[in-house]
Amino acid sequence: MKALVTGGAGFIGSNLTAELVKQGNDVFVVDDLSMGKIENLVGIDKNKLQFCEHSITDYAFMRQLLIEKKFDHIVLLAAVASVADSIERPYETHLVNQEANVNILETVRKYKLPVKKIIFSSSAAVYGNLPDLPKKETSRVDPLTPYAIDKFATERFVVNYGRLYNIPTVATRFFNVYGPKQNPQSPYSGVLSIITECLRNNQTFTLYGDGKQERDFIYVADVVKALILLLQSDAKHKVYNVATGKTNSLLEVIHEMEEIAGRNLKMTMGPERTGDIKYSQADISELGKLGFAADNNLAIGLEKYLKYEKI
Repeated sequence: MKALVTGGAGFIGSNLTAELVKQGNDVFVVDDLSMGKIENLVGIDKNKLQFCEHSITDYAFMRQLLIEKKFDHIVLLAAVASVADSIERPYETHLVNQEANVNILETVRKYKLPVKKIIFSSSAAVYGNLPDLPKKETSRVDPLTPYAIDKFATERFVVNYGRLYNIPTVATRFFNVYGPKQNPQSPYSGVLSIITECLRNNQTFTLYGDGKQERDFIYVADVVKALILLLQSDAKHKVYNVATGKTNSLLEVIHEMEEIAGRNLKMTMGPERTGDIKYSQADISELGKLGFAADNNLAIGLEKYLKYEKI
């Protein structure tokens, strides 16, 4: 199979790219390296990997690439994955998080490209702070920020382009992903990578809010497993939660990481951040119907992660 992974030098993208290549696929990565790192692709078979440093907002470039390469699989992971940044720069982030993806869909439609599957990576942020838990794909949504609005709107484009124009599309709502190759220096970084860096360097971690906010944390290898399952399945025109179905508070996670690392985390308290969601938990029964179950609970995933980071 020939696969295109946008954002393929990023955290999730590089892990997915490595596994796709390992399984014998040819992978083309487009990434502008604003969030990803070329080092994330080191060690991947270069005979099976092509990398292009480019922005997906260059519509003409992306259109030509899609027409020339005729990819079997397209995984849309490129995004400005920062709630805070979307609040500061709503239009600029919109161009990446929505418009560029619609251009890809429109190219596939207009030129009748023979794509076997398109996956768009959305986010649990679309659910907002509505109280009903766990979140089902059919639950009400309440996107609170430009980031979440763009993710939800693009989901609808992806699913309904699929239905209207007979394109095999699916969307995934990632919950809180953690694991190797997450960049703690990035302003868009996940909280667990920041905690890991603070543990490594004996730095002070700023805990925003009371630490009782609950998240459904999922190890990146399980996210990759879910994406490949969806690529290989007959699933189409649906949205799938990608998570474990279990939650932990941030304070519980910090305690677990301290136990594994054998050291205490220095902390200072900060105010709750605008747009942050208090409680988040997924219902993963739809993905379960395709045979998915996470291989790593929080303790196992954190141990693997901290071992990788040599903490």
